[in-house]
Amino acid sequence: MTAAAIETHDLRKSYAYGPHTINAVNGIDLLVRPGRFFGLLGPNGAGKSTTIGMLTTRIRPTGGRAVVAGVDVQRNPVEVRRRVAVVTQRNTMDRQISVLENLEFRGRYFGLGRKESRRRALALLEEFGIADKADASLDEVSGGQARRAMICRAVMHRPEVLVLDEPSAGVDPQTRLHLWELLGRLHAEGQTVLLTTHHLEEAETLCDRIAIIDHGRVVAGGTVDEIKTASGAESVFTVVFDGEAQPAAETAGKLPDVSRAEADGRRLRVHAADAAGLVGELASIGADHGLSILDVSTLRPSLEAAFLNLTGREYRE
Repeated sequence: MTAAAIETHDLRKSYAYGPHTINAVNGIDLLVRPGRFFGLLGPNGAGKSTTIGMLTTRIRPTGGRAVVAGVDVQRNPVEVRRRVAVVTQRNTMDRQISVLENLEFRGRYFGLGRKESRRRALALLEEFGIADKADASLDEVSGGQARRAMICRAVMHRPEVLVLDEPSAGVDPQTRLHLWELLGRLHAEGQTVLLTTHHLEEAETLCDRIAIIDHGRVVAGGTVDEIKTASGAESVFTVVFDGEAQPAAETAGKLPDVSRAEADGRRLRVHAADAAGLVGELASIGADHGLSILDVSTLRPSLEAAFLNLTGREYRE
């Protein structure tokens, strides 16, 4: 396996329930390069949590191989845990001590001296905008402040890989935007991040690469734009002509990559999965009908549309 922050090959996990076997993860291949902000997306029950559990050594794989920060998760799980940090949805901070002490103890646990641990803890609290909560207990901070404190604690020992499980779940929109800004700053400083989230806007904003998994398999991977293209999610092109668009609509609707073309007065709306060269074709069609283009706008497909195309729309518990 090549050098990578995270790499899996045919990673599997199955559970036996009496005579039945449930394949929670069914042969996942992932490659996360150092410094990436990588999103792992999927509907409920897709296998995300099980995959994260195997990568962070909480769950032992049934088959395949996983290497995190250069270390095989099965051969040397202790070393993997030294090199990664996990921020869970549930608040795991110690409520019996202050926010600052939570960070200091984490630093000491990972080998930092007393002075260095305090210095780094105070610097992180300042950077994350919660220095005024250093001496507060967990009962005296808001949910958003607690989430920021958990991220501070996670990066105390400068982990090679930071795993974030739904980091903005349950927080208000203002706090979510602030968290995105802070996480973007960590990434800009070179931190490798693995993110799971149900907020597709969050993944689209933060991640430079994404894998979508469903039924224990990777169904799409790449950049956001690559996933949108692979999913078949359509863009909508709106062209305004200097005359009635109906004749152009009838011709545009016959183009091979166009699923639908609609005329509304001088306005033509074209739905197509492949955007390459389409505007030029529409301009040519308009010219054939004696029409000139006055305006063009494009509405690209959202990651949500791509996600639903790939995983379906049925409700899952």
